[in-house]
Amino acid sequence: MKLTWANRITILRILLIAPFVSCMLKINDTGLDEQLRLMLRYAAVVVFLLMAISDGLDGFLARKNGKSTRLGAFLDPTADKLLITCACLLLASHRGGVAGFLLPSTVVVLIIGKDILLFVGFLILFFLTGKLRVVPAFAGKVSTALQLSMVAAILIAPEVTSVLPGWIWFLRVLWWSAAAAALVATLVYIRIGSKFIEQYEQNNNH
Repeated sequence: MKLTWANRITILRILLIAPFVSCMLKINDTGLDEQLRLMLRYAAVVVFLLMAISDGLDGFLARKNGKSTRLGAFLDPTADKLLITCACLLLASHRGGVAGFLLPSTVVVLIIGKDILLFVGFLILFFLTGKLRVVPAFAGKVSTALQLSMVAAILIAPEVTSVLPGWIWFLRVLWWSAAAAALVATLVYIRIGSKFIEQYEQNNNH
């Protein structure tokens, strides 16, 4: 199977998670020079922005070229979930978080819990119907957009706060909005999955 450019970009996005995590794990390393730690956080910001931009680019290319594939439909949300999961865990920890702007553990649980539930639901659908079904919903896209914005806003918080002291309040609104959106998206996907199972059973009973 020949990879489309959209799929190649998505795979690149997955590969970029490794240098992002590597940089984030060193931003609070007291064994490193303070300037180097700062540069590593800036590098993490750049890598993260590249991944965020490529998230929109691969979808645009797939639609423009009319080459949406089942592999792409699976890889794209997988890349998002891997990135968000890694970022949330890091930003909630003292080792990989931004000092003074640690992500609340409740937010992390709601965001990652959504992805775990969706993965379990995906497996249940497959075992019950024998079909692989990936249906992006608007609520899911909003949830992902808020999560990406949240991560970016936290990463640049030290610099922005020096200019806009109220940034911390914006962050709090943003991360709780991202958590709420994750909860709503979970409910939406549960409804979609339930309807699909009902339709599948009805079709098989006829």
